[in-house]
Amino acid sequence: MHTNVNTLFEQLWESYLAVTPSAVTVHDLFDKTQGQEVVNDHIALRTFNLPGIGLSALAAHFEAVGYKACGEYHFVSKKLYAKHFEHTENPDLPKVFISELLLEQCSESLQETVCSLVANMDKDAVTQDNFLYSGRHWDIDYPTYQRLLQESEFAAWVAAWGYRANHFTVSNNHLSQFDSIEQINQAVKAAGLSLNTAGGEIKGSVEVMLEQSSTLADKHPVAFTDGERAIPSCFYEFAKRYPKSDGSIFTGFVAESADKIFESTNAR
Repeated sequence: MHTNVNTLFEQLWESYLAVTPSAVTVHDLFDKTQGQEVVNDHIALRTFNLPGIGLSALAAHFEAVGYKACGEYHFVSKKLYAKHFEHTENPDLPKVFISELLLEQCSESLQETVCSLVANMDKDAVTQDNFLYSGRHWDIDYPTYQRLLQESEFAAWVAAWGYRANHFTVSNNHLSQFDSIEQINQAVKAAGLSLNTAGGEIKGSVEVMLEQSSTLADKHPVAFTDGERAIPSCFYEFAKRYPKSDGSIFTGFVAESADKIFESTNAR
């Protein structure tokens, strides 16, 4: 596992950029056009709750470079469980949000499909330095992807893309030229990108101490065994955090909002 946290995030970023061309547009919108350094609020990763590759197995890579679990979240309708992690010594490092699909709550056919895919993984892969940005470890055909998609978009996404950050997040709190998520949204739309409108363009509120929005995932080619198809890949999120009653900035997540952010990768 990585011993350098910065190297880990650099590699996660490169893996993300490789399938998310619009991320360059978003990053440049703030970095080059506005002269604003883009600070990453958090990243997110997805997996299945199977032995050896569940949430805790992914978390171990971050715990090895100083992260600790700080909150847990339940998404009943999507059959997901998640935790978020923060660095113990450096609060400026990105937070990490890891979610897993609770397979026992899914249909038998979905369980069998996922287990058959994962059975092709090298059992040692999960402990390798590059695991969190290693992509897919199995072959899959397009009809299998479509069948998974009918029941669980989350399952289909992981089956097609494997292990990588599904989004990075621009911290509104660190952008001096943008006072609000609404202003960011306007700039992003003016740059020609589409936003996730599930639950409204802005998810959350001042009352829950977190406002979020996100682009819709890029359509990017995937090599299925029966040919290449363009499907939703990854997206960019924007977050503004507000102070708690004690004056410190809220660092957690809001399940109701995160539930809608997941839909940034929905097929359309």
